[in-house]
Amino acid sequence: MSTPFGLNALTFSDVTRQLRLTFETFTDQRTGKNMGYTMTDAGLSAFSVFFMQSPSFLDFQKTMQETQGKNNAQTLFGVFQIPTDNHIRSLLDGVEPTAAYPLFDFIVDGFQRSGVIDSFRGSDRRLLLALDGTQYYSSHKLHGPCCSCKTHRNGKTSYPHTVVTPVLVKPGGDKVISLSPEFVCPQDGLEKQDCELNASLRWLDSRGSRYAELGTTVLGDDLYCHEPFCRVLLSKGFEFILVCKPDSHKTLYEWVDDLERNGVVKTVVRKRWTGKCHETDTYRYVSAVPLRDADDALSVNWCEMTTHAADGKVLYRNAFATSVAVDDTNVAAVVASGRARWKIENENNNTLKTKGYHFEHNYGHGKQFLSSLLATLILLAYLLHTLLDLMDDKFQLLLRKLPSRRRLFDDMKALTTYWCFDSWEHLLDFMLEGWSYDPESPIVWPLKPEIG
Repeated sequence: MSTPFGLNALTFSDVTRQLRLTFETFTDQRTGKNMGYTMTDAGLSAFSVFFMQSPSFLDFQKTMQETQGKNNAQTLFGVFQIPTDNHIRSLLDGVEPTAAYPLFDFIVDGFQRSGVIDSFRGSDRRLLLALDGTQYYSSHKLHGPCCSCKTHRNGKTSYPHTVVTPVLVKPGGDKVISLSPEFVCPQDGLEKQDCELNASLRWLDSRGSRYAELGTTVLGDDLYCHEPFCRVLLSKGFEFILVCKPDSHKTLYEWVDDLERNGVVKTVVRKRWTGKCHETDTYRYVSAVPLRDADDALSVNWCEMTTHAADGKVLYRNAFATSVAVDDTNVAAVVASGRARWKIENENNNTLKTKGYHFEHNYGHGKQFLSSLLATLILLAYLLHTLLDLMDDKFQLLLRKLPSRRRLFDDMKALTTYWCFDSWEHLLDFMLEGWSYDPESPIVWPLKPEIG
């Protein structure tokens, strides 16, 4: 396999082997005699559904096992015996999502060894880590110990599930690296309901140190732009670039207005051609303004970007508070980094919900941790797809040949319904061979799987 990241690139087989090793550590809460299915098979079976983006994948493989004596859940993912859906839910319900977090570390370690992490560094050679929360399930009836509780104006109560999904992003890049999540859920010993900000703080406490050591700047929306959170970031060795809105930072903007009147706020104007029209980007910035109204307030640097069309119409405006020193030479880069926060919405959360992962679908709520564990496995499947995007040359070639990613997975779903492939490489080779087939030639595809 040749990839732009060399011999240290992880492979699909590397990850599936690690999946098996991790799932073998899952706690089995069964005490009776019904021990026919293993925790490993339950975990691998659930993961295979999310990876193939096919809710019916296991049903097709059970049929194939009956007719051909083998199946793709076994050959591609290492499932020895396919449990029923109910067995999968029952076995995995007692497994906390943290049990799967080492898999994220395994893939990220592979990314670091092969140079992928360094390829995400910006012009200042720092990594950008975006934080954001997203809801992945809600019910007016089903609820358990991991659910939040929300009372609506109409008096009804819902039980939502929310998760913070940290990702590494890069301005101008079309990919993100999903990191292990942190779930918003009731915490033992606390009466106040959990929230996105607290979950982010827990993530920083438990998993943030490795990224701080790599030289990382944290991105976030206005929710994160308040002093206690910023001080935590600085104490842990992070820099930050956070959206800063006037309504929630009145003192800061009063300072900016006063400094503007005194000529202290600096301005940089840059014109550019989009390929269709001229646009003008106006940057304003100032250093050392207080984040809140207090004598001991944290001082931050502030910058703003406004984009105008040729006719003067405002196309974009946003502002950021940052710990990064800002000057004429880097203000555009700082703003570009701050704007990259949206990639956690577009390339991550929106992709998970609308591009085949069905992140908001209820695959199973359970009584303990099932819903959050399955959400973790979906995130893990997305991370493995990102690995293939970056490191598997055959997967990349198929993506270039096919009109869309959706088409690629539809083709895989169809092929694995009827034929059993010996390995992931065999499946990709077979699909690529189809592109070299000449209808005028009598040659038959040499890689056609053996049936029966």
